[in-house]
Amino acid sequence: MANPRQNPRNLRTAAVLFCMVAGMVGLSYAAVPLYKLFCQVTGFGGTTQVAAGKPVPGQVAGAKFTISFDANVARDLGWDFRPEQSAMTVEAGEQGLAFYKAKNLETVPVVGTASFNVTPEKAGIYFTKIDCFCFTEQRLEPGESMPMPVQFYVDPEILKDPNTRDLRNIVLSYTFHRAADQSARQTSAVTGAAGNTGG
Repeated sequence: MANPRQNPRNLRTAAVLFCMVAGMVGLSYAAVPLYKLFCQVTGFGGTTQVAAGKPVPGQVAGAKFTISFDANVARDLGWDFRPEQSAMTVEAGEQGLAFYKAKNLETVPVVGTASFNVTPEKAGIYFTKIDCFCFTEQRLEPGESMPMPVQFYVDPEILKDPNTRDLRNIVLSYTFHRAADQSARQTSAVTGAAGNTGG
């Protein structure tokens, strides 16, 4: 015969186990956005910073950095994507403006999204973007090409960090992927089809 004193203990144990499982599931869903936030704050993994309205620091004469530009395209995306310049030199705190160019080689409109990082990774926390095509998804018609600018600066604080004091070469790299949500493409295709009826 079951001991009536054990029932509350079993219920408590079951409740604790349920809460632990629920907490683990919740953490697994939160892991990706939390990791992304961590990378953005710390520059971990070469994640760059975003100016987000903060003032651009003053230029430091003589502290020159060579920024090289790299471009890649995921296998599932039929785009040609490349930098319009291989490299440029900027001083710490100086605003740089570089251009990439993308062309849709597919026969349908496509929405793409760009991921990015810098190398060496330790430069990520000091490489700040003021404006970038990577902030939003990009939609290209079949055969359409588009210039894609990125405006940036290297934070002069990089000169004070013992780990980056002698760093003078940074590679900014982008990879374009097919956006998971292609609804902008589909909506436009439907609108275009509707507009062509009766022509």
